[in-house]
Amino acid sequence: MNKKKTTKFILAALTVLVLLVFVFPFVWMLLASFKTQSQIMSSDQTFVFTPTTDNYVNVFQQYDFLKYIVNSMIVAVVSTLLSLLLGLPAAYSIAKYRLQGLGLVILVARIVPGISFLIPWYIIFSKLELVDTYVSLVLSHMLVGLPFIVWIMISFFEKLPHEVEEAGAIDGCSPHQVFRRIVLPMSGAGIITSSLLSFIFSWNNFLFSIILAGDKTKTLPIAVFNFMSYAEINWGGLMAAACIITLPVLVIALIAQRYVVSGLSAGAVKG
Repeated sequence: MNKKKTTKFILAALTVLVLLVFVFPFVWMLLASFKTQSQIMSSDQTFVFTPTTDNYVNVFQQYDFLKYIVNSMIVAVVSTLLSLLLGLPAAYSIAKYRLQGLGLVILVARIVPGISFLIPWYIIFSKLELVDTYVSLVLSHMLVGLPFIVWIMISFFEKLPHEVEEAGAIDGCSPHQVFRRIVLPMSGAGIITSSLLSFIFSWNNFLFSIILAGDKTKTLPIAVFNFMSYAEINWGGLMAAACIITLPVLVIALIAQRYVVSGLSAGAVKG
């Protein structure tokens, strides 16, 4: 009995320690977003200070952050939807017809570092005059989202009982109708999981945006550079901007967390 209590205590202590390591940066970021520059630099005002909302006001008024939020939302939503539109049929075909070669190609595309695509894509989009457009950003973000969705959904589609699809075919459904009316509704958890993670990757993407985005299409991860200069770093504004970037993803993750947990666990186990 004592051994069990000791084990539980150690596990609880380790859990608290891990939570502190991961949560403290977010707490510090949130507190710093309500501080002045001098308060952030003062060790005496780490937790006790007079809060101010000036950082958030400046973020939206001085730096026009609303435009960057709209840009990021457009790119993340459109790239995720297009990745789902292409990735779901691709994943179903790979799972149903055992297209291992195609699956390997998609896996390689997912493994290859994104930075290796930057120069070729920049040259291509420059020739097509698509730099600083939503088209170039959406297509580049799909390079990450599409393979990710395919590889998550392959496991889901492989788990589905073939008897259900066969029953749909017997009832007169075409393969397209079986996929749309039977397979997709049964894979709801996987679709929510893959689309959410694809959205987060796109929302936080920095690499492609710094090369392909411009003044018209600058996204949130690039906009934070506005708070850094050669002379100093506007820590208060930077922390306020970081909170704004984190908030939508955090809200979506909290709302859809049960789908994500069930989706990842279901997709990881076949049987």
